[in-house]
Amino acid sequence: MDDHSIKEPFFPSQGVKKKPPFVSLVKWVLKTVMWAVFVSWVALIFLYPTQFGNDLFEKYVFTTGTAFGLTGSVFLVFSGPILVIAFLAIIRLIISGEENFQDWKQASKRPSVRLWTFPVLVDGPFGVVSAAEIIGILLFAVYIIWAVYAYTMRNLSFMSKYDISQSRSIWLVKHTGLGFGSVGQFCLAFLFLPISRGSILLRLIDIPFEHATKYHVWLGHLTILLFTLHGLFYLIGWAMEGNLLRKIVHWRDIGIAILPGVISLLAGLFMWVTSLPGVRKWNFELFFYTHQLYIIFVVFFALHVGDFIFSISAGGIFLFMLDRFLRFCQSRRTVDIISASCLPCGTVELIVSKPENLRYNALSFIFLQIRELSWLQWHPFSVSSSPLDGKTHLAILIKVLGKWTEKLRGNIINASDEAKPQDLLLLPHPKITASVEGPYGHEFPYHLMYENLMLVAGGIGISPFLAILSDILHRIREGESCLPKNIVVVWAVKKSDELPLLSTIDMESICPYFSEKVNLDIQIYVTRESNPPLEEGKVLEIRSCSISPLSNGCGISVLVGTRHKIWSGLYVIASTIGFVVLFGLLDILYINPHKISTWWYKGLLFLLCMFASMFIFGGLVIGLWHVWERTNAIEQHTHDRIKSDQLPCNEDVAKKDLSQNESTSSTSSSAIQYGLRPDFKEIFESLSKQWGNVDVGVIVCGPPSLQSSVAKEIRSRNMRRQSPDPIFHFNSHSFDL
Repeated sequence: MDDHSIKEPFFPSQGVKKKPPFVSLVKWVLKTVMWAVFVSWVALIFLYPTQFGNDLFEKYVFTTGTAFGLTGSVFLVFSGPILVIAFLAIIRLIISGEENFQDWKQASKRPSVRLWTFPVLVDGPFGVVSAAEIIGILLFAVYIIWAVYAYTMRNLSFMSKYDISQSRSIWLVKHTGLGFGSVGQFCLAFLFLPISRGSILLRLIDIPFEHATKYHVWLGHLTILLFTLHGLFYLIGWAMEGNLLRKIVHWRDIGIAILPGVISLLAGLFMWVTSLPGVRKWNFELFFYTHQLYIIFVVFFALHVGDFIFSISAGGIFLFMLDRFLRFCQSRRTVDIISASCLPCGTVELIVSKPENLRYNALSFIFLQIRELSWLQWHPFSVSSSPLDGKTHLAILIKVLGKWTEKLRGNIINASDEAKPQDLLLLPHPKITASVEGPYGHEFPYHLMYENLMLVAGGIGISPFLAILSDILHRIREGESCLPKNIVVVWAVKKSDELPLLSTIDMESICPYFSEKVNLDIQIYVTRESNPPLEEGKVLEIRSCSISPLSNGCGISVLVGTRHKIWSGLYVIASTIGFVVLFGLLDILYINPHKISTWWYKGLLFLLCMFASMFIFGGLVIGLWHVWERTNAIEQHTHDRIKSDQLPCNEDVAKKDLSQNESTSSTSSSAIQYGLRPDFKEIFESLSKQWGNVDVGVIVCGPPSLQSSVAKEIRSRNMRRQSPDPIFHFNSHSFDL
């Protein structure tokens, strides 16, 4: 047996480059500065509701100021920190380069508990919540309680010191509403950050969009609750005054414009109601379309509060706008569907064209639009192929579950039936006009961080795990860095007609000698069949149709692909600097000379500057990015063609290696059990005895009930763990909007 046996993690020494010492120093300095900025920002947010914090802020804003007046000062204090962190994150990601698995292995020799992968809450309204997420929830809860208390004490103190011209009860009710609105404003500053799919901040902390979505959901509930209380208290106060209707439709020039606030709140409430789990499950299209009201919500919120109050939460909104515009530019491209296949279990496999320089991870996903089905709907799907499977394509598996997927499968089957062999030369092949956003995913492929890996899938949840297995086998074959040496796959399906999904990956073809490098155990549970099908050995038919390439022959645009750090960084920096320049020129050349004082109008101008900087300065970078993409694609294609003529093909290498190791017996195994569900207590007990005191990465992709079952068992075992037992790390790869 060769040096890279299954007794040791597969880790080639060749090609491992050590980073210069100054790189680590610069990264440490940048990390320290980012933490200092973030802690200072959070401390300011906590202090602001107090009388001391408010006095300190007013003293700074009104005495020092900036070149852009009051709005510039507020923007610098409250939105500036998040943009500074984004700039520093860009620099840190660029100098970090590719992560080294060898460094990670040296730093994690001993099994250890990690807050991000330790499930604490399992059953409840929040789903599976890790220890790190619990800390974040508690911090937000503490802030809300503290802020409400601080505003209440400020109001009571003010009432005791000064004479109030109107009824004290009315004044207290209205100012309590003002406090709720101020707290909601700071929640709004965070609300859009988790749904910026390609956000540099999410890449910095390595939280992919599908994980961050639930943070947006939590913040959305909290923000709408606070804004609703804000509006409700004011309605009560106006009703007590007897001028409710007149106040609601009032749109003043100096001060808060009430009618835009009412419109903004109604849009927010409509989005919130249609996003509730029951409504979303009943009619996803209703949720999707009404959620586009966020534009109305933001625009009328800016008109409601004016420019300098809106600038408190403008930083997070601006980063979301940049991400949304970048996704819009990427999705304008029509992408080739190379082939489409319909499996008998009701699953569609699409092979999508991509450029060679598009980078993604095995746990990435894309958003797909099929124009023959809908011009508006976008649906997320996990990538089922490894980035090493092919340079010019990627694959996705689509389970038929709703109207959109049913129409897609029907179109493919109909096209296949109509395209008879004798007509293929005379009739044009059917087309699927597709657009793609993404791919999105982890900055760091965390499935390669564990020597011991457990993959738990339910139904179509096997799709990303096919990509993981393919990725690991390709890395073994090509001699690239790869930690996993023990892999257990637990797959629960309803019926045996779903089993052909495994045939979409041919492990022996990818790496014929993989059993020497990795122990692979596949456990399949067919839950709704008590016995195997009568037609044993029957090959299930796969219906497919050929999709002719589009005239442009385009692959997925690289604008939003993972790991494009320099261009995405330039885009953010150029747009931000452009916004500052445009707003400064507007202030100097228009607002000040003409003495513009209307709050809602200045709020509108502030928003227009944000949009203009995105289109002008960001659009310029995107244009240059497109030119670089085309040039790089041509050079890469030429280089690969020359290289392919000079080097032996991979198949020859594989055959050579196979002949050297053909005497070795296989250590992989698979078993199918009918009429049973996975007994995770028994499975985890068996793995504990087999693997011992190690870190075990557990990745789950499936329905919430499956995630809860696995998380509950992991929590139980980690909490009563003995020294010889492993530590299980829970990771969810399920995407649920």
